[in-house]
Amino acid sequence: MFKGVLKKMITELGTPIRYFLNLENDFVALNQFLDQKVRIDFAGTQCLYCHTYKPVFRQGFCQSCFFEIPSAGDWVMRPELSKAHLGEEDRDLEYEKKVQLQPHWVYLALSSHLKVGVTRKSQIPTRWIDQGAHQALGLLEVPNRFLAGIAEVSLKDHFSDKTNWRKMLQNDYQEVHWQDAINLAIENLPEDLKSYLIKDYRFTELQFPVLQYPEKVKSLNLEKEKSYSGVLKGIKGQYLLFEDQTVYNIRSNEGTLVEIIID
Repeated sequence: MFKGVLKKMITELGTPIRYFLNLENDFVALNQFLDQKVRIDFAGTQCLYCHTYKPVFRQGFCQSCFFEIPSAGDWVMRPELSKAHLGEEDRDLEYEKKVQLQPHWVYLALSSHLKVGVTRKSQIPTRWIDQGAHQALGLLEVPNRFLAGIAEVSLKDHFSDKTNWRKMLQNDYQEVHWQDAINLAIENLPEDLKSYLIKDYRFTELQFPVLQYPEKVKSLNLEKEKSYSGVLKGIKGQYLLFEDQTVYNIRSNEGTLVEIIID
């Protein structure tokens, strides 16, 4: 039995991608449990920041932490709101400088359909894996998060910035004419950002450890159900996929205290 507070699964690029759960006393390699029966029991909630046993509000944090800590500021989800390059504080300027003032990529990724996104360069390819992307490509490399956000905003009229998570889990995706997509993106970038274009485009192909994709998707609410048992058939994005079409999003359930038993 493994017990601990759920955090985003750690991933390692491979063929297929390797997944790990980092629990308080265990580091669990999940790929080895494919085709085995897995039981997950709900045992409470714990804030990932203050570690108190409070209800989780968002992103694994209790309500008070979510509205106070720097890692949950609005600029995280909306990079164009970043202000560290101006020396202006949102919640903690030193933290914001550390995260915002480093190389960022603006990218195109194919999961359910082609989308535009932003991430720190150091998070490539982790970000693409977490989104369940089959293919991805870096478009721009800029020196800070603000410029990446400005580029992303300029492309949202032509590319989605959301993933259809149900289609992603069903392996239902649209074919992409990549060169046409790249040309469209370049045409619609602000002129002053085109100097940041990545010259040598390199496609990344991602293979997920999935034995069976669900035909219909049933999302597990473990806090409501209290316990679930099923045969693990795959891992994609930050989801566990089970034989009975049930899926469980580890990322959206960060802060959940669980007990996991492998039969």
